Amino acid sequence: MMKKKIEQLQEKKAKALLGGGQSRIDSQHQKKKLTARERIELLVDPGSFEELGMLVTHRTSDFGMADQIFYGDGVVTGYGKVDGRLVYIFSQDFTVFGGSLSETHAEKICKIMDLAMKNGAPVIGLNDSGGARIQEGVRSLGGYADIFYRNARASGVVPQISAIMGPCAGGAVYSPAMTDFILMVEETSYMFVTGPNVVKTVTNEEVSSEGLGGAMVHASKSGVTHLTAINDVECLQKLKTLLSYLPQNCEDKAPSLEWKIGSEMLSGMSDFIPENANQPYDMKELIHAILDPKSFFEIHPDFAENMVVGFGRLAGKVIGIVANQPMVLAGCLDVNSSKKAARFVRFCDCFNIPLLVLEDVPGFLPGTDQEWNAIISNGAKLLYAFSEASVPRITVITRKAYGGAYDVMNSKHIGADFNFAWPSAEIAVMGARGASEIIFKKEIDASVDPAATTAEKEKDYAEKFANPYIAAERGFIDEVIHPDETRRKLIRAFSSLENKVDNLPRRKHGNIPM
Repeated sequence: MMKKKIEQLQEKKAKALLGGGQSRIDSQHQKKKLTARERIELLVDPGSFEELGMLVTHRTSDFGMADQIFYGDGVVTGYGKVDGRLVYIFSQDFTVFGGSLSETHAEKICKIMDLAMKNGAPVIGLNDSGGARIQEGVRSLGGYADIFYRNARASGVVPQISAIMGPCAGGAVYSPAMTDFILMVEETSYMFVTGPNVVKTVTNEEVSSEGLGGAMVHASKSGVTHLTAINDVECLQKLKTLLSYLPQNCEDKAPSLEWKIGSEMLSGMSDFIPENANQPYDMKELIHAILDPKSFFEIHPDFAENMVVGFGRLAGKVIGIVANQPMVLAGCLDVNSSKKAARFVRFCDCFNIPLLVLEDVPGFLPGTDQEWNAIISNGAKLLYAFSEASVPRITVITRKAYGGAYDVMNSKHIGADFNFAWPSAEIAVMGARGASEIIFKKEIDASVDPAATTAEKEKDYAEKFANPYIAAERGFIDEVIHPDETRRKLIRAFSSLENKVDNLPRRKHGNIPM
């Protein structure tokens, strides 16, 4: 008797493992896409995945659905380990009803999310779905809402990561949008609320799925996606790398690597700053020089490139980096760079990741486009994010720190723990030329040689104000340091802040400028 029951179980499991059948699996492979189970196998440590809900089926009898029963109902869910650390996973199976979300499909995902929150481990969603299962109507829509609710409840409790590895349209895009990080696969994935056909009907615009919501569109234009990959394999590898910098939950600390502390002095750091104050330099090169070798992992590399954000290690310990990029728009703050940095700062603060700010900012980008697109409230997002952050925060001013942007970029006035400056730092309301033209306008206008007078006044202003020493005298800068000392100073400073406690005022939550 038991033998027959075991055979029955094995038959059901074998059927579940086939998903929508071999022909649909072959079709998935022809599209250069892996199956839901193949993706999980590549992501987790060998033999560590434990599946839950393998034999779940849908409950719909309308529209001939009673004759189309597939075990698992279009999503593989369970838990496993990545580099020995627990994760909860759902992987949508496009071979079953196009991965469409049904009531039971949603219930499986919700169960995984609930377990992740109870056990303090990241949630990873491998998304490959045609959207809501139309045969189920409002039950499918209710399933999406159940997931959205859990996304909000889990936010800041456990890391949530979404890999878009196929279509993601309509209501399906809002769950990934509520997670912490989104990865997309080039040419095989897309995200949009309304597809090309609807766009054409309503606006008469002709656009492809790729042009409307492909990986590079969201990586460079909208900023919806944080990382892109050329195929499923690279996407999963980047996901694993990202996880290696993250703690398991909000009560945990990010994993450290062993590091033997030496002198940590660097040579030639002064060479990064050009003699000409208006000449750009690559801030990424400076980041790589300061951090442990090959440890910098950039986030949002193709969006708002005037701001660089990412994770790295300093003496083996994970930190988040926020840096102006003089190579793009001179490192100005604008709408997109402010949103990009604010989001990253808030993530790091949620999950106990210390923040390093490398500052070279001439101010906010001027123009009607910026003002009409709410640079005021968007710039305030970054100001709010830094002001609210209670993790260790250190700023190094390498060159320019002008105007309100000086305040916003983690200044001492908004709660930074340590503020260092290089001798090349220029901390002022504005650049010497602009300031001189305002302060000495009457003298310049009355001069026989206005150009020479302007140059003279500019030089006088720069000598008096375009330096870090007035700020240091006021205590706004803790120390003016030799550039070669930067890494050593940072290691020691972050070490001194390891037990930092900063309790925010009692409240339900703040109201960040939206």
